[in-house]
Amino acid sequence: MPQPNFPARWWEPLPDGRIVCRACPRLCKLQPGQRGFCFVRQNLEGRMVLTTYGRSSGFCVDPIEKKPLNHFYPGTSALSFGTAGCNLGCRFCQNWDISKAREFDRLADEASPEAIAAAARRLGCRSVAFTYNDPVIFAEYAMDTADACRQAGVAPVAVTAGYMTDDSRPEFYRHFDAANVDLKGFTEEFYHRNCYGELAPVLDTLKYLRHETTVWFEVTTLLIPGENDSEAEIEAAAAWYAANLGPDVPWHFTAFHPDYKMLDKPPTSPATLLRARAIARAHGIRYVYAGNVHDPEAASTWCPGCGRRVIERDWYVLGEWNLNGNRCKHCGFEIAGHFDKEPGRWGNRRVPVRLN
Repeated sequence: MPQPNFPARWWEPLPDGRIVCRACPRLCKLQPGQRGFCFVRQNLEGRMVLTTYGRSSGFCVDPIEKKPLNHFYPGTSALSFGTAGCNLGCRFCQNWDISKAREFDRLADEASPEAIAAAARRLGCRSVAFTYNDPVIFAEYAMDTADACRQAGVAPVAVTAGYMTDDSRPEFYRHFDAANVDLKGFTEEFYHRNCYGELAPVLDTLKYLRHETTVWFEVTTLLIPGENDSEAEIEAAAAWYAANLGPDVPWHFTAFHPDYKMLDKPPTSPATLLRARAIARAHGIRYVYAGNVHDPEAASTWCPGCGRRVIERDWYVLGEWNLNGNRCKHCGFEIAGHFDKEPGRWGNRRVPVRLN
């Protein structure tokens, strides 16, 4: 059942009677009764509470590749859900009706962590994805649900902007098996102007995941014409990526479409995505994908050893499969990621479900 005043982590009292939330770099300083930028973390009588524990904006079973995760049990299904609110203010948000939701009770579905894990098992899902809005802001609910999923043999997956602090980051990721992190741009100016946030904490999250955890993670960059798609910015991002994350962390370049407060920009051209992909590959990054466009070649996985295709993708449908375990059938090269013996066959289905 929902627990609207669930005790929250990562806060401390201030001498003037306010409290400071340390879940994300905003460090919101809240008077009694006041909510943070995310709208779901609140000062209630001098303590921090999470107001959305046990409540969701809805549940849907869809492909793990939609997160996107291409190297985490390809072809399998993920039970996906989110809550409401966000700790960034992206002008181009593709889920703004959820991330900016205020009338939460009007759209809430209810589910305990145990109910979500049981539903994932019942529906045959390989994983549960915390998505649509950022699980960092409902971390207490997300972590309890992740633990219940692990106990049920279901993998917990965080889809996140990585906008976190040194306080919250270690505890949060101990509960997850995989993540997709949005690297929204590669300049502080872009984050400040378009996301009302900062780049540096996101880079810290990426380095932390790569060097301090065993979490499988992939990275997504939505390329917006005239905002973050210049050759110079992608070159700089790719150089940093190769030096700090190495060659085996998959990188997804995805196409923008006009939405929310950024209706004046055109959709991203396929040529822009392919140029970014070529730049990243030239920096030695082995697994680079183009998304939100129909390009089976740029969506498929190619062996870095022999150059042959090991996983064919047409949108979210898998075709040719040339893996023995996690090795290329042709040359034996080890492909980074987590793979079942056989590919999943969920395809491109999207199935909304109700848990209560």
